[in-house]
Amino acid sequence: MYQQLADLLREQIRAGELAPGAFVPSESSLMQEYELGRPAVRNAVAVLRQEGLVVSARGARTMVRPALQREVVELRAGDEVIGRMPTDPERRDLGIDPGEPILEVTRAGGEKLILPAGANLLRAAP
Repeated sequence: MYQQLADLLREQIRAGELAPGAFVPSESSLMQEYELGRPAVRNAVAVLRQEGLVVSARGARTMVRPALQREVVELRAGDEVIGRMPTDPERRDLGIDPGEPILEVTRAGGEKLILPAGANLLRAAP
């Protein structure tokens, strides 16, 4: 049941019915509207949080992830990029949610950049 609720909320987010920055209905509202128990509602929201569609903090309402302003990172000849999941210290340092991947850019000279994948746009330098 929780997967069906997650699918429904995901579709509302993608369709713009739940816009970036909007609050997801409360657990109580979702329980009542869809006749589900608290564990099913919490599991559905957890799925969306892991997918990076919503953000929540203890004691605060769950919100559709605000639209990100992406920074452009210019790649030069000889630069290498890999995408991977961050270590716990990297995740904490970058302030990103669990499940959000990172980009590891190694410059031709050996310098390494660790960047949140969702907040950066890679572009070849002219």
